Amino acid sequence: MLRLVRKRWPLFTAIALALVAGISSWEPGALVRFVEHASALDIFTLVLFLVFLLPPLFARLRLPGAVALLIGGVALGPHVFGIIDPDDHAVELFAVVGRVFLMFIVGLEIDMRVFQATKQRSMGFGLATFLFPLMGGVLAAYAFDFGWTAALLIGSLIASHTLLGFPILTKLGLGKREPMAVAAGATIFTDISALLVLAVCVSIHKGGFSPFGLATQVFQLALYSIIVLQGLPLIGRLYFRRHRDDEGALFSFTFLVVMLAAAGAHFIHLEDIVGGFLAGVAVNRVLSGSEVRDKIILMGEGLFIPLFFMAIGIRLDLPVFAATLVNSLPFVVTIIAALLIGKLAAVLSIRRPFGYAWPDALTMWSLTLPQVAATLAAAMAAYDAVNADGDRLITESVLNAVIVLMVLTSILGPVLTERFGRQMTQEEKSDDPS
Repeated sequence: MLRLVRKRWPLFTAIALALVAGISSWEPGALVRFVEHASALDIFTLVLFLVFLLPPLFARLRLPGAVALLIGGVALGPHVFGIIDPDDHAVELFAVVGRVFLMFIVGLEIDMRVFQATKQRSMGFGLATFLFPLMGGVLAAYAFDFGWTAALLIGSLIASHTLLGFPILTKLGLGKREPMAVAAGATIFTDISALLVLAVCVSIHKGGFSPFGLATQVFQLALYSIIVLQGLPLIGRLYFRRHRDDEGALFSFTFLVVMLAAAGAHFIHLEDIVGGFLAGVAVNRVLSGSEVRDKIILMGEGLFIPLFFMAIGIRLDLPVFAATLVNSLPFVVTIIAALLIGKLAAVLSIRRPFGYAWPDALTMWSLTLPQVAATLAAAMAAYDAVNADGDRLITESVLNAVIVLMVLTSILGPVLTERFGRQMTQEEKSDDPS
């Protein structure tokens, strides 16, 4: 260390002088002056600093990075330091682009080979782990006087899941076990089904319910899905074949495809995250093994998705959030119970028919608990859906309940996954005759 200081003494001297000057010039009100005079570059640099700093710090507390970024956004928002205005157009832009990219990467990272290998069981478990929480969420919403459209949407929000604990199983050497592959394959079914319910509910909320209107929406969705799922791979293969040596052009093309799919969804009154997810599924095979795929994921996970979580934190109304926990605590507890019981009922319904041991089944249950990516993106889309009377599809209290659910399940899910996963490894060792 001493040798390094001697070799770089100008650098360390400059740092020391800068610290002394900064401390000596600090006075009360410096933060207020920064907020008043900070440029867009200063604020963006601060945001990137928090994106870099917070997730590793929260990882030491065994808390997911998404929670860290939400808290960072709250700190920058109007209820703490007031550095960023939640109504700023840049916040809206990053929220939209971030959630589209989040769902694009969800679709992009689906392993279709795993799904094909366990297709029947994945579809069976996917149906169960979607329907049981859906019914529980609908009944819970009805009990608290929500309309049927909002109730169906609330049920769908807790029906999907994020495989937050899957890396834990990979480290334990359990990632290739059939029950884990079935749980991973079921994610495809739950995510697609939840997005379809979102699309229909938003359409009905904005335009009112009519059999003809619903049939039209379903028909438009079917046409749009065919165009995206079959058209994008065809165009992508042709473009990649012609420009395979120009990675910059391939990157720009992929980025454009995602945005076009999201804009196309808006054109037929669907949510942009539906377009992002279908685009990810569509170009999954095209980008397989390509360096462009890694760069797209790096850009999404390193910039756009963190900014999405920060934007949600910035827009979070802390007084309303606190009031939700106090005044709507029974609703929050009921929704959490509907999730836990619904996901457990799904596992119990397939355990014996599939011949899975209890540790396998409980690990599948813990894998399907976290509600992070698709749930939060869908909740934001539903909250932003406003009809002609100015009414939102879901209230702010529901959005806050979803955030509470996200924080709780993103902690509980991985903890249980590690516990049950270790039971699976111990069972394997006890069954090993050697």
